[in-house]
Amino acid sequence: MWYFRDKFAKGDDMRGLQRLALWTCIGMLLVLLMGALVTKTDSGDECGNTWPLCNGKWVPAYTIGSMIEYSHRAVSGIVGLMVLAAFIWTFRATKRKDARLYAAGALLFTVVQAALGAMAVKWSQSDLVMALHFGISLIAFAFTLLLVIAVRTLHLPAHADGWGERLDGMKPVKPGFRLLVWFTLFYTYIVVYLGAYVRHTESVSGCRGWPLCNGEWIPELSGEAGIAFLHRAASALLFVLVVWLALWGERHDAENRMLRNFGRWSLLLVVAQILSGGIMMLTLDSESWHLLTSLLHNMLVAGLFGVLSYMSFVVWRLGEASVHVSESKNVS
Repeated sequence: MWYFRDKFAKGDDMRGLQRLALWTCIGMLLVLLMGALVTKTDSGDECGNTWPLCNGKWVPAYTIGSMIEYSHRAVSGIVGLMVLAAFIWTFRATKRKDARLYAAGALLFTVVQAALGAMAVKWSQSDLVMALHFGISLIAFAFTLLLVIAVRTLHLPAHADGWGERLDGMKPVKPGFRLLVWFTLFYTYIVVYLGAYVRHTESVSGCRGWPLCNGEWIPELSGEAGIAFLHRAASALLFVLVVWLALWGERHDAENRMLRNFGRWSLLLVVAQILSGGIMMLTLDSESWHLLTSLLHNMLVAGLFGVLSYMSFVVWRLGEASVHVSESKNVS
């Protein structure tokens, strides 16, 4: 018998880490949405090419654009410090490999996200590069969400390999299902990137109406219409993948209740995401409503990506070798 022990993983200190992880995750979601707000309101240039200052000043001009941009920077900085604190606390509190991986991943992608933001301010970037900023923020959010889940399971008997809690009662998943989950996660990221590219190229109005694009099922595939339609087509394929994933989970992995729930949540979120995209198109002529529905659209895709991220980790752990490893060792 062997144990991972640390006094910081007990009592009030453990509850403190859980609260910090939760607020860090909420803060990262806010950073994600505020970044989308900056793009939608064209506020990215309101602070000039100075960073972290706004037009060379600590206090920005009292304009809506500069306040949106500067508040995004301020919140990002605060959340960055929270991510760093969660990283240090996690490494002090536990030797669980999953929690440490999530804390390190959150810190890494938060730093990358900040660096990309600073470079976008200092030097003009192409729309292809700017769209990547949202994707990096999404990965950082996913890691903070996974960290929330991990630190809330630290009190449970840990698996012998140190990668999370024990898998008692869970059955191995088929290799095909694992590949489907991983591919769906990867493909979701591609769809997210295309959506961010639509925003940065201001192509959202290229496809008027929904579900038709300018009154056609397949419009002329050029310019703004081509960019917007590509995102729609990719979203439709994502829906098919998630339906396939959910059905497989129901029929072939019914003994794993967790996977069934993941599949159902993924299906619910992808349907809500597609519907919110349709509502976005119907509110194009109302600036305030279109902004609100755009933020809802981003929040839903963040939830979908988070669910698929954790599901990807779970199916990796439910590989046959992992499930059948001896549980006689207690890791805490």
